[in-house]
Amino acid sequence: MIISLRSKLIISFLAVIVICGLVATLVAVRLIGTSIINQAQTKVRTDLNSARHIYHGEVQRVKGLLRLSALRFFLKDALSEKNMEMLTARLEEIRKSESLDVLALTDENGRVIVRARNPSAIGDDQAQDELLSRVLSSGEVIAATVIVPREELLKEGPELAEQAYIKFIFTTKAKQSTETEQTSGMMIKAAAAVFGYDGTLIGALYGGKLLNRNYEIVDKVKETVYQGVKYKGKDIGTATIFQGDLRISTNVKGKQVSRAIGTRVSEEVYEQVLVRGLPWIGRAFVVNNWYIAAYEPIKDINENIIGILYVGVLEEKFTDMRKRAIAIFLGITLAGMTIALITSSFLANGVLQPIRRLVFASQQLAKGDLDYRVKTTPGDEIAELAETFNLMASSLKERDEQLKQYTQQQIMKSERLATLGQLAAGVAHEINNPLGAVLMYSHLSLEEMGAGDPQRKNVEKVVGEATRCKDIVRGLLDFARQTEPKVEELDVNEILERTLSLVEHQALLQNVKITRAFSASLPKVMMDGNQMQQVFTNIILNAAEAIDGEGEVTVATRMAPDCEAIEIEFADTGCGIPQENLGKIFDPFFTTKEVGRGTGLGLAVSYGIVVRHKGTIDVKSEPGKGTTFTVRLPLRADA
Repeated sequence: MIISLRSKLIISFLAVIVICGLVATLVAVRLIGTSIINQAQTKVRTDLNSARHIYHGEVQRVKGLLRLSALRFFLKDALSEKNMEMLTARLEEIRKSESLDVLALTDENGRVIVRARNPSAIGDDQAQDELLSRVLSSGEVIAATVIVPREELLKEGPELAEQAYIKFIFTTKAKQSTETEQTSGMMIKAAAAVFGYDGTLIGALYGGKLLNRNYEIVDKVKETVYQGVKYKGKDIGTATIFQGDLRISTNVKGKQVSRAIGTRVSEEVYEQVLVRGLPWIGRAFVVNNWYIAAYEPIKDINENIIGILYVGVLEEKFTDMRKRAIAIFLGITLAGMTIALITSSFLANGVLQPIRRLVFASQQLAKGDLDYRVKTTPGDEIAELAETFNLMASSLKERDEQLKQYTQQQIMKSERLATLGQLAAGVAHEINNPLGAVLMYSHLSLEEMGAGDPQRKNVEKVVGEATRCKDIVRGLLDFARQTEPKVEELDVNEILERTLSLVEHQALLQNVKITRAFSASLPKVMMDGNQMQQVFTNIILNAAEAIDGEGEVTVATRMAPDCEAIEIEFADTGCGIPQENLGKIFDPFFTTKEVGRGTGLGLAVSYGIVVRHKGTIDVKSEPGKGTTFTVRLPLRADA
């Protein structure tokens, strides 16, 4: 019987879980009592009370500091004398001596006039800050925990924004999130009103301590509550401050760093504390170890939950107490684990071997070996995956060959066009002078002939055909010249208006209605105005010839959907172009016009001009329903 990969994995997991779980359950049912767990939870609840007291003590310390600082005489004197330099220096001394990250002074309207840490960043309005607004309106001293956006941290100093920035680290059991980084910071912030000698409000002093990567509080909790006791080399107790569900200050150890900054709380705790706003006490997985932990929400001045205060005791200490009670079952446990290990290894090898072959095949494919195939044997889903891989490799090889053929064709086409251009230039230069002589002498002969001379019609035919040859030569020279555009910033609408003013009075357009649909908000484009006018003129005249009578030509401009280019659309109501000719209209000398009405070089020259502008020109047409040319010009010259 063929066993699928899914069945193999299920059997593997069941084998390990049943063998290990059965032994553990038999022992645990008899020996695990509720007393140890209850004792641990009671202790951690008491520890949380102590941590809360330490945290609130720091809030009160910052609040008291701001209250006393706001009463100092030098503030009133410096404000009255407008001695900002002395005021900045004194506030910076206070900030450093009291270990504050932020200390600033506003006027009575909430506009910052002194910022101790970053003296150059003043003049911004802090009146919208909830805490400062309450202080200015009530005159009280207020302290709270707040979230400070990155832009506000940058005002206080780039180093604070850098200190607050934390990149998320994958954490087992954490709630799934699309966020990858935290740029704002959490701060213990206080503010106090500053009154003048006459009792009038003259400003407000605010300051705070950024909690991100500030370990003073959590380390104080650890030293006060757990007294630095270790168990098997690990801290028996830990403390953490969360901003939302993100660890911003902790003494929990990470896997690769000394502190697990950037890791997140488990989803179970997230729902209980941050969503429902209730304390959580129990067994919790913290970064990489199990703890008997206690969590409670941290709220801002408006009672919104913005973070979590956590303390935890290493569960390992309590689990070891239980292990001593089950020592008599150690032999059974070891035997069961050994069997589980052997079984898991055997089953894992059966799954991993074909996967390794697929990995090696993928590496060969990445190196360019498109002929490599995976040997397959009918069986489970991995065999189906191998067959799919082989089919993918075959498809890649086929597409690679097609791409090479297409590339070769394009190279050959480019070489032919280059050769044709060189040939056209040489031929044009060689016949231009004798052709000019033919025209000159033909015109002289016409001037000498009388109106009734029987040879006059023949000479007129010579003049007409020589003139047509001169037009062909001029087209050849334009096609071969390939002049690089002299670009400058120009308005497409102005170029179109200039073009239409030159052509709309021509006889060819007398019965043709020209409709303008220009977008008025287009940015300027880097282009050669003369060359682009030549392109627009050629397309409009071709449209008029296609109409050959009464009809309409609509000229429209717009921003491209990707906002990286401008599109100019020319839509006519003419006879249209057959599908078999759409792929040839930009080829040199291709024309469907009658002999004497075109050289077949106009669109080829136009195409070359647009390409040299890094743009594109597309055409859509249906016989009997008209033709639409769309010219796309990039906004940037290097696009």
